[in-house]
Amino acid sequence: MCVPRNPQKEKIHERCKNICPPKDTFDRALLHTHDKSRTDLEQVPKIFMKPDFALDDSLTFNSVLPWSHFNTAGGKGNRDAASSKLLQEKLSHYLDIVEVNIAHQISLRSEAFFHAMTSQHELQDYLKKTSQAVKMLRDKIAQIDKVMCEGSLHILRLALTRNNCVKVYNKLKLMATVHQTQPTVQVLLSTSEFVGALDLIATTQEVLQQELQGIHSFRHLGSQLCELEKLIDKMMIAEFSTYSHSDLNRPLEDDCQILEEERLVSLIFGLLKQRKLNFLEIYSEEMIITAKNIIKQCVINKVSQIEEIDTDAVMKLADQMRMLNFPQWFDLLKDIFSKFTVFLQRVKATLNIIHSVVLSVLDKNQRTRELEEISQQKNATKDNSLDTEVAYLIHEGIFISDAFSESELTPIAIDTTSQRNASPNSEPCSSDSVSEPECATDSSSSKEQTSSSVIAGGVDIMVNEDMKLTDLELGKLANNIQELLHSASDICHDRAVKFLLSRAKDGFLEKLNSMEFITLSRLMEAFILDTEQICGRKSMSLLGALQSQANKFVNRFHEERKTKLSLLLDNERWKQADVPAEFQDLVDSISDGKIALPEKKSGVTEERKPAEVLIVEGQQYAVVGTVLLLIRIILEYCQCVDNIPSVTTDMLTRLSDLLKYFNSRSCQLVLGAGALQVVGLKTITTKNLALSSRCLQLIVHYIPVIRAHFEARLQPKQYSMLRHFDHITKDYHDHIAEISAKLVAIMDSLFDKLLSKYEVKAPVPSACFRNICKQMAKMHEAIFDLLPEEQTQMLFLRINASYKLHLKKQLSHLNVINDGGPQNGLVTADVAFYTGNLQALKGLKDLDLNMAEIWEQKR
Repeated sequence: MCVPRNPQKEKIHERCKNICPPKDTFDRALLHTHDKSRTDLEQVPKIFMKPDFALDDSLTFNSVLPWSHFNTAGGKGNRDAASSKLLQEKLSHYLDIVEVNIAHQISLRSEAFFHAMTSQHELQDYLKKTSQAVKMLRDKIAQIDKVMCEGSLHILRLALTRNNCVKVYNKLKLMATVHQTQPTVQVLLSTSEFVGALDLIATTQEVLQQELQGIHSFRHLGSQLCELEKLIDKMMIAEFSTYSHSDLNRPLEDDCQILEEERLVSLIFGLLKQRKLNFLEIYSEEMIITAKNIIKQCVINKVSQIEEIDTDAVMKLADQMRMLNFPQWFDLLKDIFSKFTVFLQRVKATLNIIHSVVLSVLDKNQRTRELEEISQQKNATKDNSLDTEVAYLIHEGIFISDAFSESELTPIAIDTTSQRNASPNSEPCSSDSVSEPECATDSSSSKEQTSSSVIAGGVDIMVNEDMKLTDLELGKLANNIQELLHSASDICHDRAVKFLLSRAKDGFLEKLNSMEFITLSRLMEAFILDTEQICGRKSMSLLGALQSQANKFVNRFHEERKTKLSLLLDNERWKQADVPAEFQDLVDSISDGKIALPEKKSGVTEERKPAEVLIVEGQQYAVVGTVLLLIRIILEYCQCVDNIPSVTTDMLTRLSDLLKYFNSRSCQLVLGAGALQVVGLKTITTKNLALSSRCLQLIVHYIPVIRAHFEARLQPKQYSMLRHFDHITKDYHDHIAEISAKLVAIMDSLFDKLLSKYEVKAPVPSACFRNICKQMAKMHEAIFDLLPEEQTQMLFLRINASYKLHLKKQLSHLNVINDGGPQNGLVTADVAFYTGNLQALKGLKDLDLNMAEIWEQKR
């Protein structure tokens, strides 16, 4: 751009050039002056030339102005004043040299100064013209802005202003809603809506941290909500304790299994949300107290119904309870067991609800994690496909894209506001009336999402996703709930055991008869089975107490019957007894496979005469009265095993002991002749021996039946105990054989006594043989009606063998041989008389006597 020249300034410049010497002269003068200036500058001390020269530095100051020049003390005042003046002149000289050099340097650059001044004037002209051009351009732009842009920009500013106003409005509404949090929480707590109150507090805390952070009016609200949350924790614990007490102590006759199910579900969700897992301990303690109260109340009710018990005289409830007889006490125990069963059913129903809540939370946690994983995968895919938006900068640093996006959000926010305000039961922020866009999108950004779920019992619940429990903790809690149910069963059993032991202090249970104890045992076993079905596990305490009492019962049961048997044997005269019809029916029922005592028939029964013998499966048994009662006692053992299976092994051992005792004691009394002293018998006759043998045979007949009965009720690993019956059978057979040998020995001694005096002479038959035949007839008469025919024949064969042995010995002593002589004829006649008489006896007709064996073989 061409700049116009200034004639006036050019004239001034030319005049200055004329004054200045020519360049050559100037250069030579300049060189000479430069050398002179350099020489003058060298006179100035170097300290003044330093870049960091400063008089405030003490060293620099002392170097420039020595203190010695200002010391006027003593007689050196005139000289110091002269030195100071000299220093002042020297510094003035240095100043002059510097000023001269500065002026010289300026004069050397005068051309450049004038040139700069000229350029500055030209630049000012350029700037003036440029300013005028800019002003014209601005006017044109202002006209264009007014005509074309001002309206559009105003619309955008209004849109931004409107969005900002909406934000402020929504923020104020949100603040108003948050301000109502505490009153709303109080309303929810008044209706025991603990979960709703906790959700509202959590949502408000989140809003305070995210949306309303830094608001001065809410600076204390967060801490107040924390304190309120702690208060709710205590209220929930107290409420659950109250609920547990109300649920477990309500009348057991009430058919309702679960008390206020929705209230329970709300409480459990609140406790789980706050990680207050000790509520199971509270419920457990309440169960113990309730179990105690159930027994106490049952005893009070029962005692109050008995007029014979004077409650004023007997103060203690336990002592009053011990005054009950067995039927009364049994009814009381049955009532306690019945109430315990209802109590456990209620506990199970309540714990099932709690278990369902825990499982629903656990299931929701797992599904939430799966959804989060799927969402993360989708977001990762979406982020990779997003296009970058182009943002245009407009007035006040706002982007066009932001402006349009805010304007698009506005109708959405307004629509959300109208929808939330239309819901009368909505709660703040999670479902509140605030329509702020940030709060309107809480379904995607808030951590506290809820979903509907239905638990056992049909209660619709809201499962909160912000539960603070892990899957491991929830699983452990579910197991603890199941263990609590088992614990409830144990508590009932333990209280029942203490009740039993309290009644057993005076030996009451040990004095029960068989039917009473069996009835008690069945009741306890039924209760154990019921509790096992309810709780899923068998409690052992009551079962152990039952087993302990059963052992005592078995001992007493056995001792009573063994004592009874001992008394019977000690009073038994070993004479054949008549068999009452009831005993015949008893053995008939055993033959039919019914190993039990027959039930007593009610009403008038036809009187039947007793039979002489007992008929067992077609065989006749002549028995004594003791054996009949022993069979009944044996059946009592077998029936007791049926009624109390837990005592099978003990009963087997005791029954074995009883059978052994009968065998040994009967042996002592009969074979050992103990009955002579005990009962006062004059002698043990062959009839006593035969009767004893037949009684033993009857017991041996029933041992396999008894063995099979016990074997069917034993575990396979207990079969080894059956060997007791094998040993008993062998002992009985040995005893029977000893009795038979005793009968033979009796006749053997008789033969020895009679035949030792036998002489072969007339008359025939001889007196010896007539006496032998008479004794044989007596023997036959004594045992034939007692022993079976086969046994009688076998016994007489053995007796005949003894007879032949003694006769042969006597004939050998008398030297009588089978030579056909007179003596031989006499002996043959006597033997024929003996044989004829013996075979004439009943049942011995076909007996092969083989009397030829009496003769010595010819050598």
